[in-house]
Amino acid sequence: MIGPADVRIVDFEPRHREAFRDLNLAWIEEYFVVEGPDRRQLSDPERTILAPGGAILVAELGADVVAVCALIVAGDGHFELAKMATRKDLRGSGLGRKVMTAAIEKARALGAHKLSLLSHHSLAPALALYRSVGFVDAPMPTGNEYERADVSMELEL
Repeated sequence: MIGPADVRIVDFEPRHREAFRDLNLAWIEEYFVVEGPDRRQLSDPERTILAPGGAILVAELGADVVAVCALIVAGDGHFELAKMATRKDLRGSGLGRKVMTAAIEKARALGAHKLSLLSHHSLAPALALYRSVGFVDAPMPTGNEYERADVSMELEL
């Protein structure tokens, strides 16, 4: 089991681009099909996520990237929590909670008053994690770009 001191959460740098893409693709392809918005965000996170004012957090265990999470600008003071992925062999280790907590803190630092996320009903461990930090079910937003999304959640900050 990894300990809290073993993992560092850092802001995305260009050196993390491949790991951000690869962790997310591995997770998406394990459960679903990669969709257009995934391809856009994962092929150019600097332009699609960071440039509009979002953030990407990266969990490092030594020199290895082991988890990632993005905050995508969704409106004034509103961010979407997205592209959260943990290396498969470390799922269930508490790493997802650590990255999620860091993302919530980062959203507050960026002036967010609300976080939202899209998920799928079959992802029970993820949904339990979201609920455990205060996310509640919300109506599915109009204009949702993801075919796989059938759960919408929000967290007021």
